[in-house]
Amino acid sequence: MRAAGLLWAALWALLLPLVAADEGILHASGSGVPPVTKDYCIIYNSKWLSLPKTLDNATFRTLENLTSTVLCSPAEVPSDLMKDKAVVVMRGNCTFLEKARIAQSLGAKMLLIASKSRLSGISDNKTDFEDVTLPIALIRYNDIVDMQLVLGKEVNVTLYSPPLPEFDYSMVVIFLIAVFTVALGGYWSGVAELENLKAIASPGERETRWKKEENVTFTPVTVILFVVICCVMLVLLYFFYKWLVYVIISVFCLASAMSLYNCLAALIGEIPFGQCRITCSNKTIEVRLIFLAIFCIAAAVVWAVFRNEDRWAWILQDILGVAFCLNFIKTLKMPNFKSCVILLGLLLLYDVFFVFITPFITKNGASIMVEVAAGPFGNSEKLPVVIRVPRLEHSASTLCDLPFSLLGFGDIIVPGLLVAYCRRFDVQTRSSSIYYISCTIAYAVGMVLTFIVLALMKMGQPALLYLVPCTLITSSIVAWRRKEMKKFWKGSSYQVGWRP
Repeated sequence: MRAAGLLWAALWALLLPLVAADEGILHASGSGVPPVTKDYCIIYNSKWLSLPKTLDNATFRTLENLTSTVLCSPAEVPSDLMKDKAVVVMRGNCTFLEKARIAQSLGAKMLLIASKSRLSGISDNKTDFEDVTLPIALIRYNDIVDMQLVLGKEVNVTLYSPPLPEFDYSMVVIFLIAVFTVALGGYWSGVAELENLKAIASPGERETRWKKEENVTFTPVTVILFVVICCVMLVLLYFFYKWLVYVIISVFCLASAMSLYNCLAALIGEIPFGQCRITCSNKTIEVRLIFLAIFCIAAAVVWAVFRNEDRWAWILQDILGVAFCLNFIKTLKMPNFKSCVILLGLLLLYDVFFVFITPFITKNGASIMVEVAAGPFGNSEKLPVVIRVPRLEHSASTLCDLPFSLLGFGDIIVPGLLVAYCRRFDVQTRSSSIYYISCTIAYAVGMVLTFIVLALMKMGQPALLYLVPCTLITSSIVAWRRKEMKKFWKGSSYQVGWRP
């Protein structure tokens, strides 16, 4: 299970995927009283069409559903069926502009092209179609089906494209979750370290502690091996995503259920009542822990079954994700600051390479990290390696491909390992939590810096690019000012070799 956890931690997504250009909204209204309305994602070409930013004074058109045709010939539909209407047809062998010219000649006022595959940009050559002035937009076929089911057969539609919000308040929730998880994981690691130190003074307790000890210590060699595993897993996911995504989902269910159990068991262990036990095969176990195990397994199974239910499954995924990150930060021990520098430095290079360099290598010019995060080739299954919070600001991106603000587990776990080392060093040297508090604040500052750059650049950012320098530099300054850099760099002799 430890090996599965290491493989799992090698996988994380960007803070936010890249935002697709020329996204808009189709606002649909039913014929009921009061009318039921719903918004749908569209893709358009801003060089061909300028959409209004609001619904003020919008002109609605009656939607004519012609998804039984591809409209590559005027003879496919009656001449009077399209007049003064918004028409939706399927994609076919002819170009968008050829369809638009036919629709315009038959009196249509808007052309929607339904696609069963992943929505892509509209980029036909318009030089030979200067006479085409009809608004053209691409829409998902499933949205047309949903529109008929929700709004009825008589539907009026219009197009608009509200500006992207400068800031979405879901990022505040992401920030609080991330800082809370890193701080609590580091503190929990410090508590475990204190228990280990106490066990040294009691030989009888030491043997019991060793049996309970489940920590894994990273040496510089295992750090390098870990980063190599990260690279191999990401490349394998890029080429074999369709099959490996289900392997990752299975590993997530198993690892998160065990992590949730460990986190809740630590809390239950502090409760002095309800400790009745049963004996089985010469082993004694508390009844409440049996029920806890059943609960944790059930939570993972429920998420696996309903993982694509956007209305509430994200809550369960976040709970399981936070538990996984907490357990990983507590379990995986960095022996010294040297190993922390190697791990964070290599993973920073890894993040930058797979985000910014791989677009120059891949055939489609997309980064491997973004492709894996989004699901290559339009795969509907997503890797459950992120904290998800629904976006609160209404925009086209919310409908099209960014209904959630995202933070990869790695952006919590990797800096969290440094925070945990700082906390353990505080415990070992009795330094009043100065390293732990400073590193946690540095992590929070790095998150804020990430959000600022995200807002300025309007595109997803590898958060480690900002989190790693903030946490490493701050920890180094604290150790230098306290004249403990040598001890901080090499680590405690207890932590490396206290076992016989």
